[in-house]
Amino acid sequence: MRRMSGRTGLVAFWKGYDRKLYVRAAQLADELGYDSFWVPEAWGYEIFTLLTEMALATKQIKLGTGIVNVFSRSPGLIAMSAATVDEISGGRFILGIGPSGKKVIEGFHGRKFDKPLTQVRDVIRVTRTLLAGGKLSDAGAELADYRPFTLEMKPARAQIPIYVAALKPKAIESIGELADGWIPTFWPYERIKDGRALIEAGAKKAGRDPAAITTAPFTTVLPLAEGGATMARRIISFYIGGMGDYYVELLSGFGFADDCKRIAELYQDKATRSQAAAAVSDTMIEALTIAGDPAHCTAELKRRRSFGIDLPILNLPTDMPWEMVEMFIRAMAPQR
Repeated sequence: MRRMSGRTGLVAFWKGYDRKLYVRAAQLADELGYDSFWVPEAWGYEIFTLLTEMALATKQIKLGTGIVNVFSRSPGLIAMSAATVDEISGGRFILGIGPSGKKVIEGFHGRKFDKPLTQVRDVIRVTRTLLAGGKLSDAGAELADYRPFTLEMKPARAQIPIYVAALKPKAIESIGELADGWIPTFWPYERIKDGRALIEAGAKKAGRDPAAITTAPFTTVLPLAEGGATMARRIISFYIGGMGDYYVELLSGFGFADDCKRIAELYQDKATRSQAAAAVSDTMIEALTIAGDPAHCTAELKRRRSFGIDLPILNLPTDMPWEMVEMFIRAMAPQR
């Protein structure tokens, strides 16, 4: 039986990033007993520098890359960066990684988006090997012929937790084999067991305990007595219509194919984009978000843990003043 957990994390939004506001948010989350604070990276601020600033401004809260892509930096550089922030934070760092997508990797970073799963696996193996004091040439990486380099520093920890953002079956199974946590996004909470089954299969293959692998979904919570459902519809329509095929494919597989087709069609046409949110059904809102007054959201978040969620990572409000962000953090703070 898997252990139940009361841990809760927070994640900033990658767009319209207010650096000073999020440092302040991390400090408050630290004071209120949140488990972790996660920082995204897209094409704005650089992620490891931001986490270093937060590490210096906080005391106990864990700090994670939520997420960093595995193409724009070499596996060795990711390992070095992880070891550095982990030392500065006093062993509070979590490495969250993922492949990102073709448009970002090739269009912004100028790197070929090739063999994403193998690249993720190589980053994990290289990071594990270097932090443990091993030779890079012994990491078992598949995409490069490494020489026997070792880190010329002593990491604060020989092993840093590595979480992977994954939506496809082979990538999720690989988490069970190699990683410490799974970060799904917009995965229906009642179907978390499907992802856990894949993780268990991968763990069994590698002789690992699947119960030690954390399920930590990015979770949209809207603690508003009024307007929460409206905001949820806008967010869901954006992910389905504006984030490529990833979420359409995922949600279609969970029985939302007709909904996704309709929402995507409306969203792609600028003349009807405003209607896309209205096409999001109440069933989708229930499956993918939590909306309602703060008391409802707190109770519902607690209930959903029983479906296999260990560490819900709550999306902070976007484009909001500090007063609203503070209200959210306090409303959803874990009970001590």
